[in-house]
Amino acid sequence: MKKRILVCSLAFIATVFTINAQSSFGIKGGLSYNSNGELKEYFNNIETVIDNKGKGKSGYNLGFYGKLDLGPIFLRPELVYTKTTSEYELNSGATEDYKISKLDMPVLVGFKLIGPLNVFAGPAFQYYLDNDLHGLNFKDIENEFSVGLNIGASIELGRIGLDVRYERGLSENEANFVNDNIVDTSYRLDSRPEQIIFSLSYRLSNSNKH
Repeated sequence: MKKRILVCSLAFIATVFTINAQSSFGIKGGLSYNSNGELKEYFNNIETVIDNKGKGKSGYNLGFYGKLDLGPIFLRPELVYTKTTSEYELNSGATEDYKISKLDMPVLVGFKLIGPLNVFAGPAFQYYLDNDLHGLNFKDIENEFSVGLNIGASIELGRIGLDVRYERGLSENEANFVNDNIVDTSYRLDSRPEQIIFSLSYRLSNSNKH
């Protein structure tokens, strides 16, 4: 089921990019500052909350976008590879990095304000490729496919675009880990991201004027 949803999402974005041959498309990349939810430790099935939230670290994203202009409104689907890192302190005193690799598929609706300034918002469909909490063995993740929200603003200067956005995961999603070195100890981590993302984009095609 998850694979079917992913394929349908990719097909939808590919279709929009084909339509966007009448508008514009380009590449993008950037940096982010991100964190995830709380980490819980279970010893003999007794829950202990280690930390309300992990310490945020920088991440990065690379991908491409399409843009369909509809007067003062525009539609901008994206397909982006995202890598994030958060830091957690375990009850043992060790500090470990939690790393996520995922495909993000935002479908943004934007509004042109004054001159080059735009605002936008929309859902972001997320497919988790890899979860790694260093020092622990990954067991499983509740949902490989989840949904988040993007909201932000952008400036377009010719072919160059700059944007800043806030991303929040909406779907509850826990990643499970085990510690082979400590008997009957396991961990559950809220993998929903919370990010501030800074991106630079370059338009590869000019918008067609009719």
